[in-house]
Amino acid sequence: MPQQVLNQASEAVKKWDAAGLSILEISHRSAAFESVVKDTEQLVRDLLHVPDDYAVLFLQGGASMQFCMIPMNFLQSSNKEAVYLDAGYFGQKAIKEAHLFGKVNVIASGKESDYKAIPQGYAIPQDAAYFHCTSNNTIEGTQMFTFPVTDVPVVCDMSSDIFSREIDVSKFDLIYAGAQKNTGPAGMTIVIVKNSLLDKVNHAVPSMLDYRVYRDNGSMYNTPPVFSIYTAMLNLQWLKSKGGVKFIALENRAKAQLLYDEIDRNPLFKGTAVVEDRSLMNVTFSMNDASKEKDFLAYAEQNNMVGIKGYRTVGGFRASLYNALPYESVKALVACMKAYEEKEAPQHDLKPAY
Repeated sequence: MPQQVLNQASEAVKKWDAAGLSILEISHRSAAFESVVKDTEQLVRDLLHVPDDYAVLFLQGGASMQFCMIPMNFLQSSNKEAVYLDAGYFGQKAIKEAHLFGKVNVIASGKESDYKAIPQGYAIPQDAAYFHCTSNNTIEGTQMFTFPVTDVPVVCDMSSDIFSREIDVSKFDLIYAGAQKNTGPAGMTIVIVKNSLLDKVNHAVPSMLDYRVYRDNGSMYNTPPVFSIYTAMLNLQWLKSKGGVKFIALENRAKAQLLYDEIDRNPLFKGTAVVEDRSLMNVTFSMNDASKEKDFLAYAEQNNMVGIKGYRTVGGFRASLYNALPYESVKALVACMKAYEEKEAPQHDLKPAY
């Protein structure tokens, strides 16, 4: 999160309302906090241009809870099959949960490319309950830049790139996103869902897992994640003040381009994802000499470059370029990579003096 937002949130923890209460102490049923929920929803609608016939919900359980909520609501009691795109680790987790509720068709998989590319060349059956995809794969460093056009309801996990680029919400029937990448601290999940999709649900669903219950209760069927929603509001206000998603998308592309250019130029490093599917949020790369990776990681940490170690199952490195990360931070990482290259360069033979 931006320093400005951290400062505002920390002040609110100490004192937020006129009575001197902390944001952590207030009643979620108070008029003051109800206005926070409404303001946060309006910011989501404004920043993403959400059509009026969509509900904006704030849920708990993280994006992982959506892996079961989606099939529970839209696949359970259906004679149809759900269609899933397997492009990485989190798509696989979603597929695993969906199998508990009905028929699942994994229509395409990135396994053959070792998940270094987004699967292509698949056709979505027109009688499917829904099509599910993940827009950005944080571990593998790949991102979808186009989405299939179909009459089947399209469900998308946008946890790691929502608010980072412009999207046409009307092309999706349900979008969900965990908060902890570009929205706010962990604890809240945003769901943007077409009301007509919700109205088709005709079977019993537990109240805490029923989207209609949250819609009909303004996301406050039970105690909501107060601090996460409040901080998300501050963060989205910050984003809007910078010029919104259109502006931040240009900044994010510039950050990613700067780093990818260095990866491609520097003889010590190589990108892991295919060029056309490279993520603008999560830049994954490794070293041509894998034996030097621990040494570079230690060198980077000595130079205040932290958090670039790759996911434990894939190794290498990962630089996450979420909205709040300034361009200067990427410049610093690039400078570190160049300095390491210079350090590792073999000493040139000196020419004899005559």
